[in-house]
Amino acid sequence: MAELIFDAPAVKKKSPIHLADLTVAERKARAEELGLPAFRANQLAVHFFTHHSDDMESFTDIPKELRAPLTDAFLPKLLTLVRSVTCDGGKTRKDLWRLHDGVLVESVLMRYTDRTTVCISSQAGCGMQCPFCATGQAGLTRNLTAAEITAQVVMAAKACDLGEMPGGPTRLSNVVFMGMGEPMANYKSVMQSIRNITNPQPDGLGIGARSVTLSTVGLVSGIEKLIAEDLPVTLAISLHTPDDELRDSLVPVNSRWKVKEVLAAADKYEAKTGRRYSIEYALIRDINDQAWRADLLGRMLKNKNAHVNLIPLNPTPGSKWTASRAEDEAAFVEILEGYGVPVTVRDTRGREIDGACGQLAASQIDNNS
Repeated sequence: MAELIFDAPAVKKKSPIHLADLTVAERKARAEELGLPAFRANQLAVHFFTHHSDDMESFTDIPKELRAPLTDAFLPKLLTLVRSVTCDGGKTRKDLWRLHDGVLVESVLMRYTDRTTVCISSQAGCGMQCPFCATGQAGLTRNLTAAEITAQVVMAAKACDLGEMPGGPTRLSNVVFMGMGEPMANYKSVMQSIRNITNPQPDGLGIGARSVTLSTVGLVSGIEKLIAEDLPVTLAISLHTPDDELRDSLVPVNSRWKVKEVLAAADKYEAKTGRRYSIEYALIRDINDQAWRADLLGRMLKNKNAHVNLIPLNPTPGSKWTASRAEDEAAFVEILEGYGVPVTVRDTRGREIDGACGQLAASQIDNNS
C-alpha cells in the first residue's frame, strides 16, 4: 500500500494573502501596516462577508485612490469559474473553480424546501486514497488556504442572494465540508474558514456552527484537536464499514486509527459539545452492504448519540464499485432501526452531473490534456 499523504506537497506558487486568511486583529494590523486606519479592514469585511462582494470598484465608501492597494492587500482574486453544471431542475449546481495557480476544485450548491446547502472542498485532490472515491484516486495536489475555502461559501451565498437557484433569492443556511479533500489533514486553514463562516457579521458570514458539518475519514488526532476548539459544528465520520479488516482497504487511514478508536474520539466530541455525530456510510454492492455488517454497526452504535447517513454510492466512470441493490439497502436500514439507531438514506443528488467529488475536475483535466 502506498504511504498515506497527511501533509500536502509544497505549493509551487505562493497563494496571495486575503482578508479571509486573517483574524479580525490581523486584518486591522495589516491595514495599519499600509498606513491606513484599521476601520478600512472592517469596511472590506462588510462588503465581503455581508454583501458577498469582492468587486472593489463598487465599494463607494472606499476612496478611488485606495481601491487598488486595498485590492492587492486584502481582496486578490481567488476563484475563477470554469464551468457550472446543473440537475434536479436547477436545484443542484456543481461549480468548477480555477485557483490562482491553475488548480481545479469543486463546490456543489443544493436548494431544498427547508434549506440551501453548499458542499465545499478543503483540498485540491486528496491523499487518503479511498479506492471508491474519484478524488482519492486523483491524489493530493495541495491544501487550500482558509480564504480559498471561505470564498466557495461566499460565492454560494452570492448566488443565493442573486436568485440564481430556482425559486428566487434565498439565504445560504448550511455548509458541509464534504467536497474534495480530507478537512482534518488541512486543519489550520479549515478552522480559520469555519470561524469565517460562523463569526457574526461583519467579521464573518454569520452562519451558525450547528449548521456546519465537518467530515473526516477518521483522523483521530484532528478530532481530538477539534474537541479543544469552541466550535460546536456537526462532526461526520466517513466510516463505510464497521470491521477493521475491510476498512483497512476501503479507508486506508484505518491502518493508523482503528474503528473503535475513531468512534471513541467521536464519543468524546459528543460528550464535550452535546452534538450528535453522523456516521457516513457509502453502500457498495456486495462489498459492505451485508446484513451482518449492519448488525455489527447497530451493536456498536446502540445507545450512542449518533445518526447513520447511508449513501448510495455514486460510481465513477470505469470503476468496479457500484451502488447496493434496493433490497439490500432496505435490509440495512431495517437492521439499524432494530437497534434503535437513527438512520436516513441520503438523497442521491447530482448523479447526472459528475456528482461524485472530483469527477468534474477530472473530466476537465482530461478534456484539456
